[in-house]
Amino acid sequence: MASLIPFFQRNAALALKLAYVGTLGLFVWICAQFYLPGKGFTYLIMFGEKPSAPYVPALKAMNYFAEPDSKGYDAQYYAQIAMRPWLTNRALNEAMDSMPYRARRILFSWTAYGIGGGDPARALHVYAVQNIVCWFLLAGLLLRWFPATSWENFFRWGGVLFSFGLCFSVRGSLVDGPSLLMIAFGMMLYERGRTWWSAAVLGVAGLGKETNLLAAAALAPAKWRERRDWVRAVGQALLVLAPLALWVVTLRLWLGRGGDAGARNFDWPFAAYVNKWIETAAVFETDDAGSIGVWSVLMLVAVTAQWLFFVLRPRWSDPWWRLGASYAALLVVLGDAVWEGYPGAALRVLLPMTLAFNVLLPRGGKWRTWLVLGNLSVFCSSDVLRPPGQESFRIEGPRELRIVEATGRTVEAIFPDEQWFQAERSRFDYWRWSRGDAEVVFRNPHSFPVTAEITFDLKSRDERKVTVRAAGTDGTVLWPGQSVQTMREVRVDNVRLAPGDTVWRFETDRAPEFPNNGDPRKMAFSLRNLRIEMKAKAAEKAGK
Repeated sequence: MASLIPFFQRNAALALKLAYVGTLGLFVWICAQFYLPGKGFTYLIMFGEKPSAPYVPALKAMNYFAEPDSKGYDAQYYAQIAMRPWLTNRALNEAMDSMPYRARRILFSWTAYGIGGGDPARALHVYAVQNIVCWFLLAGLLLRWFPATSWENFFRWGGVLFSFGLCFSVRGSLVDGPSLLMIAFGMMLYERGRTWWSAAVLGVAGLGKETNLLAAAALAPAKWRERRDWVRAVGQALLVLAPLALWVVTLRLWLGRGGDAGARNFDWPFAAYVNKWIETAAVFETDDAGSIGVWSVLMLVAVTAQWLFFVLRPRWSDPWWRLGASYAALLVVLGDAVWEGYPGAALRVLLPMTLAFNVLLPRGGKWRTWLVLGNLSVFCSSDVLRPPGQESFRIEGPRELRIVEATGRTVEAIFPDEQWFQAERSRFDYWRWSRGDAEVVFRNPHSFPVTAEITFDLKSRDERKVTVRAAGTDGTVLWPGQSVQTMREVRVDNVRLAPGDTVWRFETDRAPEFPNNGDPRKMAFSLRNLRIEMKAKAAEKAGK
């Protein structure tokens, strides 16, 4: 028996290393699903179909993904700057919500422009994948603190990499992920005794995001009364501040004063944090309590556990504590613009606190509960990394019934854009939300009729009924009106699909409404997991 112990020890070590490698493979697989043929990874930038300002001409000339019925998200501004970062360009200024605010965070637009060789199209695609590249670089760098020597290290490593804030940054091509990489790199230099190089890196990081400057707290002296150390720390602080300060002065001279899109980013201590808890509690009074409400609670518990760790266990002499505590202080004054809505920006802003928490939290059994609580946001990341919906239906059955060999055309279901929102999916389901009463067109490209079995689910967020009927003069009811607030499975057998189009109409008894989760779409019900199983050729109708 004793001879088996080394065997299990060797295999346990191998299993641990495979877990690290497998995690990297999992992330590759996740990212691959965001690639859209002809559009690359532009889905990640979150351009809107209805932007609040016109996009620059170079972008309009490209094939990119735009979110239907959306005004877009923050990365759309930085991506346009990356395409041609001439900040006085009139078209670029018109495309910004606030050029002075967006231009302050110029760093990762510059890197995309530089790596793209100055070509706007290449710069756009580089910007879209910068977060993915930085994620892998960060995964390698984190092995310095979380080597593949224990499962607890693996949990901490994965807790940072799959934290909601970092995954949200990847999903939205935002500046937070690359910023965390630079902060981690700066901390590595500090630990190696290269404190001035560390200050330089953190100073450059300030051009990516202003709050990155808080990481300079790690450079403060470990002992309060060491005058010489304070002199050096002041010099390093000036080095950290210099790049952003010079850039802000340049922007002021170049662009003048402008509106500040970040005006609501700060508030009185804990005011917005408390408001977020109140907002989350209100969600539990709606039908979204089982998803968005639970995720919001998990994220709030995670960030609160991290904050309490730095408050209740002060360790000024540890540079990681000084780093984490600076962001714990930031949490206190974050405003409603950072906390409100789902998913909110707070966990992205506080990513350095998440990293410091996982590095600094003591090892051992009594700390593992705290470790789990501080990393609960990992369980929410699957939602934000949900891939784009590229299918609205599935066709099954014999190939000769699904496809016309001569032309390659297939049986399909068509969702009119004016009646349905874009396709969405999770790891296991796919669906579309309707804009109200809506139709689905089943198109049979064959020259003969076929019979099929059609199944799908119906679900709404409110109390409403949906009736499914065949469009036309007779309006045959295929599924009687029933409440779909609880998901209903619908199965219609022996459906006859004549050559050409067969139209089904989905009618609801209530007007579409805005959901209580911050979603800007006015929607009625969702049609989920539509499956068309081809059965056989159908007999021609009499008289034909």
